[in-house]
Amino acid sequence: MSWLPEDFVHPLHEPLVEGFHLRPIRAEDTEIDYPAVMGSRERLFEIFGPAWGWPAATMTIEADRADLARHEREAEAHQSFNYALLDSAETALFGCVYIDPPERAGADAEVSWWVVNERVGTGLEAALDAFVPRWIAERWPFGRPRLIGRDLSWAEWIALPAPEQPPAPE
Repeated sequence: MSWLPEDFVHPLHEPLVEGFHLRPIRAEDTEIDYPAVMGSRERLFEIFGPAWGWPAATMTIEADRADLARHEREAEAHQSFNYALLDSAETALFGCVYIDPPERAGADAEVSWWVVNERVGTGLEAALDAFVPRWIAERWPFGRPRLIGRDLSWAEWIALPAPEQPPAPE
């Protein structure tokens, strides 16, 4: 059973604030994703490292391209979603939003997001922080989304049990 209804169509472009929008990330975004991630790597690793081991200090541009290609395939297959936060011209990446099936019990989706170091504490970060929960509630078919790093800390999330799997048919 899929974690999304079969007829669900994921958003392809979401305006955020003037000059910025979200859209599914693509492998061709590597040239703007890599500097955004690696320029904020230490802070991002403090957030995501314990759970995902990402971003590794040794991540190469080729590894990033492979990771973005995987995200692109997963979005097309409705397995998970990575949205890039971009300027209007799509010449710079300012952060990402992740929407994933639950890895821990008690939710039907797990959502997290970040902005680059230069935008921490700015109006862009505040706009994203306000937008994501509303967007998930209004545009996505979830009844119990979990906002990791917001509803609970990453350490609390890691401590949660895995979701129960339905029994295998005999």
